[in-house]
Amino acid sequence: MNDQSTDSFGHWIDGVWRDPIDGVWRENHSPIDQRCAGRFAVASVADVDSAVASARDAFEQNRDAKPSDREAWLLAAADGLQNSADEVVDALIVDTGSPISKAQREVATSIGVLRAAAGACRRILGQTLPSDVPGRWSFAVRRPLGVVAGITPFNVPLIKAVKHSALPLATGNAVVMLPSPQAPHMAAMLAKIYQGAGVPRGLFNVVFGDGDVVGDALTIHPDVRMIGFTGSTTIGRRVATRAAVDGKRVTLEMGGKNPAVVCGDVDLQSAAPMIAMGGFLFQGQICMSTSWALVHESVHGDLCERLVNLATRLPGGDLRDPATVIGPMISDRQCERVQRLVDDAVDRGARVLCGGGHSGRTFQPTVLAEVDDSMDVMKQEIFGPVICVQPFTDLQDAIDRINDRRFALCAAIHTDSLGDARMFANQCGCAMVHINGPTVQEEAHVPFGGNKDSGFGREGALVGIDELTTWQWVTAN
Repeated sequence: MNDQSTDSFGHWIDGVWRDPIDGVWRENHSPIDQRCAGRFAVASVADVDSAVASARDAFEQNRDAKPSDREAWLLAAADGLQNSADEVVDALIVDTGSPISKAQREVATSIGVLRAAAGACRRILGQTLPSDVPGRWSFAVRRPLGVVAGITPFNVPLIKAVKHSALPLATGNAVVMLPSPQAPHMAAMLAKIYQGAGVPRGLFNVVFGDGDVVGDALTIHPDVRMIGFTGSTTIGRRVATRAAVDGKRVTLEMGGKNPAVVCGDVDLQSAAPMIAMGGFLFQGQICMSTSWALVHESVHGDLCERLVNLATRLPGGDLRDPATVIGPMISDRQCERVQRLVDDAVDRGARVLCGGGHSGRTFQPTVLAEVDDSMDVMKQEIFGPVICVQPFTDLQDAIDRINDRRFALCAAIHTDSLGDARMFANQCGCAMVHINGPTVQEEAHVPFGGNKDSGFGREGALVGIDELTTWQWVTAN
């Protein structure tokens, strides 16, 4: 079966749905009630080869497409997504267990990314260069890389599918996408949106399956020139290692252990809700989630009390109710992993201020105190609704503790002192720093990414041009 109307999806290759060569299919189940949310093909290496060949041929056929053409495709795709917003939001709820408010924000952000990428089509600029040779013209131009692979996660499947395709298309590349097997539906919906927007067949392809087969095949394929990856640090390292064998470019957006620093001079009535939102939004299953609060000792008790009050009042229930905040974790396995981290911390002396357990796949918003840096809950990305609170006495000490971590994605500071804010931004090693705001922030045009074990390279409508093109030096005598 390969007709979208049947809720069965073959691979999207060269502008058509194709049954898997090996004949293997898999059901995807909703985290809400485990009902079947779709039937998807499972790719073999042969399917990957077919998709890459389609992308390579389409790249060659369309490499001279005008910037105005690429701009028109992406603007039409943004309009198509806007027109399909209700359907896409519903699919996000079913596929990922997302509350409707988060699903709506994801759609709005994705529309913005498409429009920002459209604007980038006319900003792929070259340079005129001086030459030591009399009479020589010397200049540099940007060229597309060719075939770009995108490997996307379950937590924001639409945003990442758009990010790993819109700017590659804007810069003249062709795309082969592997969505997370836990949330494959968005890539299939995006394929139809791109088709309706006039994107030539073969420039956007989707293969479904597992990372250890499909991801590895894409990473080592000789015709794939770049890998854009979003996921865990462990898998990201594997991607980078394998891609390095033949010199592929990579952008890696990986794990985070994102701190919010709360200074003693700040208005806690403003800071506490931002920290709670950063920690508990989408059950903490966001790379930017606030999993760690460093709080000045003078306001530590007050901040803990406020976080507990907020956490215990967050509404759950119907995910289509705009008031709902708490929903299910993506899987039993992830829920059990968070429980193990919390239990281990408690066994080693941490104190549960609220939450600490789960019912089914719904994990209670949890605040932990008296945690120390030796605990796994402080060393690992939790990817669950858990905030660990630690006191500090000196801002420099707090900064040093943050910089000692192997993760360096994003951080926030809440303070009324301009001097402290500047000191924090100047010295913090995280790739994204927010002053008096939550750690969870994203805009289409900004340099988004991480340092150290949190990532390599940047996404964004302007900085991404550097990642997705290569320079060519041209002379004329």
